[in-house]
Amino acid sequence: MTNSNIAQDRAPNALKILWFIPTHGDSRYLGTSEGAREVNLSYVKQVAQAADTLGYYGVLLPTGRSCEDPWVVASSLIDATKNLRFLIAVRPGLTQPALAARMAATFDRLSGGRLLVNLVTGGDQIELEGDGVFSSHADRYEASAEFLRIWREILTKSHNTAEEGQSVDYEGKQLSVKGAKLIYPPLQRPYPPIYFGGSSAAANELAAEQVDTYLTWGEPPTAVAEKLALVRERAEAHGRKVTFGIRLHVIVRETEEEAWAAADRLISRLDDQIVANAQAAFAKMDSVGQRRMAELNNGGKNRSREALEISPNLWAGIGLVRGGAGTALVGSPQQVADRIQEYAALGLDHFIFSGYPHLEEAYRFAELVFPLLPIELQQKLPGQQLTGPFGEVVANQFVPKAKPSTEVPLVSQS
Repeated sequence: MTNSNIAQDRAPNALKILWFIPTHGDSRYLGTSEGAREVNLSYVKQVAQAADTLGYYGVLLPTGRSCEDPWVVASSLIDATKNLRFLIAVRPGLTQPALAARMAATFDRLSGGRLLVNLVTGGDQIELEGDGVFSSHADRYEASAEFLRIWREILTKSHNTAEEGQSVDYEGKQLSVKGAKLIYPPLQRPYPPIYFGGSSAAANELAAEQVDTYLTWGEPPTAVAEKLALVRERAEAHGRKVTFGIRLHVIVRETEEEAWAAADRLISRLDDQIVANAQAAFAKMDSVGQRRMAELNNGGKNRSREALEISPNLWAGIGLVRGGAGTALVGSPQQVADRIQEYAALGLDHFIFSGYPHLEEAYRFAELVFPLLPIELQQKLPGQQLTGPFGEVVANQFVPKAKPSTEVPLVSQS
């Protein structure tokens, strides 16, 4: 089923670049409170407004007990932004599909069609049990598949104006509904786009059968290519096509040397015990993707720059202590852009980035890398286009030299 998302009419080969809202905290250094920032509405609003102003396609909000609730945070940011899309998690087992459909439709309507949905099955058994979910890995994926079937049908049928055509009945092994319906449909038809990431065989099958965009964490290009080929093949067996995205951190500076120095500073406050504690927690998870992330830094044993650079400009240092996405692109603007293009050549067109601290790095990445990529910035509202001057007026009268164009060019992928 194809989404007619109101904002999908972008130029051919244009990449969709998303940023990240740090609802689990932000800092200049990993593993320490030094240089840390409080998670509050003012700060997350600053990050969201920066991403919106700079033209990012959207933002990802993380989920889990280490974070503020993503739906509440995203709702608080609707009126603070104009074009920004919000990639928000739904978690089967924590909510029922009919309620999740109602939440999605409401958010999509109130935001003007700016919802993206991130399906999260969960991989931390301790956290899941704390939330009342005691299912096995296999059962969670079976429930997630049933969840999506119900969720998609409820939202799809909500566009049917005939009263008798709206109700949904479904009886599955894990989930069932009878007479489920949604009175207020979402703006996006038939439903907001579904994103999903997972590395197990069950995850690949779920992605192939039901999701719109399959996400991978930042593994080396050869490993990513293998994952994409498998999902693409399975999707074709279902008569479907899936788009692809990747989740990465980024450390970009004007020179390669400065970028690697920044990477070293980011983990400079870590000690052996912090790393050991983090890796022990990751080892208890049943997530195949998390296991693959841990393998990239050898379970925290690899600590040198040479050992952590697992592919040109791809650094596994963040995964020493951070769960989930644990790799970053590190380098000069051209090097980072080249690596992005390398991934794009594999078939990826959604790139979800983050950097520490997230406010400053949102600006840095946009200013240094956007001009080098085939992207199309989100359009501002009529009357909002600025004409300059851009930059500081010096000596009270000298205006910075204007560029030929204030728009970021759409660069070909040749």
